[in-house]
Amino acid sequence: MGSGWGTLCGNLAQVSEQPEETETTSREVGVGPWEGPWPEGDHWDEQLLREGDRRNVVDEYRYWSREAIVADLDTRRHTFHVAIENWQHDFNIGTVVRTANAFLAAEVHIVGKRRWNRRGAMVTDRYQHIRHHASVEEFVEWAHDAGVPVFGVDLFPDSVPLETFELPRECVLVFGQEGPGLSEQMRDAAEATLSIAQFGSTRSINAGVAAGIAMHAWIRQHAQSPPLH
Repeated sequence: MGSGWGTLCGNLAQVSEQPEETETTSREVGVGPWEGPWPEGDHWDEQLLREGDRRNVVDEYRYWSREAIVADLDTRRHTFHVAIENWQHDFNIGTVVRTANAFLAAEVHIVGKRRWNRRGAMVTDRYQHIRHHASVEEFVEWAHDAGVPVFGVDLFPDSVPLETFELPRECVLVFGQEGPGLSEQMRDAAEATLSIAQFGSTRSINAGVAAGIAMHAWIRQHAQSPPLH
């Protein structure tokens, strides 16, 4: 995050579905080929029904096509956005995208360089809407037009503790990149800058971890717990 603390921390890819999304663990995950008469409905993927579904998706989406999953997620996405400054190809962006998918963020905004390391996303970027902004000015213009207030997450003398801050239902949480933290330009554009309390000896917190903490703060205030899968 900035000030010596380190960072707190496109659209859906049109790529082939099965091989890249298979979890590489010591145990077999997912389900094999569909047994019995095939189910009816437009949301099923014939290849997955025929060959099995080993993707990293919750059970209710087994055998669904990617397009059908995205369409279903779009009916219940949350109203918070996440933005990440990407001036030096921050390797944490993939982790932030994966977490944004887990918490069902409306969109992830990449500010700066368009390219980012997708490895940490674990293919969740296929289900998460991602928007690119070439500059802070372009991002701020989008936020203004959309009526979405901007809140930075970083440690500055005037930062407000995230733990006691009431986040609005519609907002965008902005994170700088590992090391320099939020740019001065982004900080100036934010309505407030929020900090995450630390109690140990380190002066920095991993950007991907910080983004997850901040997103979950919104979840605790505004979201209902889903049924266990």
